[in-house]
Amino acid sequence: TTPLTNFHLHNPAMPTHDNAYKHLFSHPQAVRDLLRGFVEEDWVALLDFDTLEKVAGSYITDDLRDREDDIIWRIRMKGAETDEWLYVYLLLEFQSSVDTFMAVRILTYIGLLYQDLIKTKKIKAGKLPPVFPLVLYNGVRTWNAEREVENLIETVPESLAAYRPSLRYFLLDEGRVSEESLNQPDNAIARLVEI
Repeated sequence: TTPLTNFHLHNPAMPTHDNAYKHLFSHPQAVRDLLRGFVEEDWVALLDFDTLEKVAGSYITDDLRDREDDIIWRIRMKGAETDEWLYVYLLLEFQSSVDTFMAVRILTYIGLLYQDLIKTKKIKAGKLPPVFPLVLYNGVRTWNAEREVENLIETVPESLAAYRPSLRYFLLDEGRVSEESLNQPDNAIARLVEI
């Protein structure tokens, strides 16, 4: 099942909430407001928001399962040392209940995305683009799932630990956003979270 299907399973009384979010984040202004307003990391200042481009989220995995509900954008970063584009893909996961193994799901999604980019020859110079995975959570409970996939793996000897996958996702827990973060009069996503 897809993340949006999971939303329906856990929220039968709110059948259009996920579709509304999907529609909202299909607009570049919403993605811009989301990143500028809630991702307080230095690389955000390097993004050229005029280059935001939505990427088709429908691709077929090796076992022929469709994944059509991901919202994926790419954007150029300013100040690149070469003429090549440096892409950042935004993978927005809409969740209304805590998924203990979300980090594993995100790892899988990014792997599938990379496979698709390789198959369709959308990589340059043999390098894969960086991916920024973001989980947008709107549940009542505080999100307490592990955000780093390697922390979900059993403890192993140090010599074996180097082989564990390492991937972390960014979490926006709507119900626990600070008042300061919501004090952004010109940010539509801040208004949405506040509501």
